[in-house]
Amino acid sequence: MNKLTLIPIFLVLIVLANTVYVVQEPQQVIITQFGKPVGDPVVSPGLKIKLPFIQKVHRFEKRFLEWDGDPNQLPTRDKRFIWVDTYARWRITDPLLYFQRLRDERGAYTRLDDILDGEIRNAIAKYDVVEVVRTSNREAQQAEADIDDETPLVDIESGRTEIRLEVLRNSQARTIDLGIEILDVEIKRINYVAEVQRKVYERMIAERQRIADRFRSEGQGEAFRIRGEKDRELLRIRSEAYRRAQEIKGAADAEATNIYAAAYDRSADTRAFFEFLKTMESYKQIMDDESSLVLSTDADIYRFLKGSDQR
Repeated sequence: MNKLTLIPIFLVLIVLANTVYVVQEPQQVIITQFGKPVGDPVVSPGLKIKLPFIQKVHRFEKRFLEWDGDPNQLPTRDKRFIWVDTYARWRITDPLLYFQRLRDERGAYTRLDDILDGEIRNAIAKYDVVEVVRTSNREAQQAEADIDDETPLVDIESGRTEIRLEVLRNSQARTIDLGIEILDVEIKRINYVAEVQRKVYERMIAERQRIADRFRSEGQGEAFRIRGEKDRELLRIRSEAYRRAQEIKGAADAEATNIYAAAYDRSADTRAFFEFLKTMESYKQIMDDESSLVLSTDADIYRFLKGSDQR
């Protein structure tokens, strides 16, 4: 095959490549001729044909697209400044109108920045910061309920969910003539600016410190009550034990006395020995090694000693 034969084949391939194009499943196509759209949008996937060289294929997404806004410092109705970070989901509903008004995704994102940022700013400015932060009038949790009644949870009328839906409705109304549809708008993050954040933290710290002080006071009162009950119970146990010990001692002394009395009454010798023993014990208790004792002849100990000598 010579070069003269290859040239026509090569030209046919070039023409065929510029005539046939493929539309993928997640795509939709607009055909333009000299920069102007021709025909209806191609939304079905498959192999398609166009005029070579003079017609151009413009492909657009069928799938949901993401818009991620930049965090902005926005004022609320009560003159508080907060950082608001949002994102949205959108899709192309009319590719022809989209191409005529926005041309491509860069133009679409630029227009969405204007629309969504503006609607978010307008919505935030209409509400107090408590409406933006909270979503509902939920009941306070236990830790929050412990805060003094002077700082209760304020009831809200709308809340963050209603603000989000308001932004979505207004944004959808402004994008109808652009060939796109905003599917959802969400507030990704809300944060206070540095000055407000510091004041909020100080208030939170003060509230928690007040709760902690109250808990400490209640704990100390309970500790004093427990100690008082312990001391009272200890005194009761000691007094009961002392009473029982004295009863046992009394019973023992009575039993000893009965034994002594029985032994004393048993015989004269036993009685005399008992008297002698008790007398010796008495002198042993009243005298020590350094004491001197002067006895008369009538003393019991002298009598016992005298009697012993006689025996």
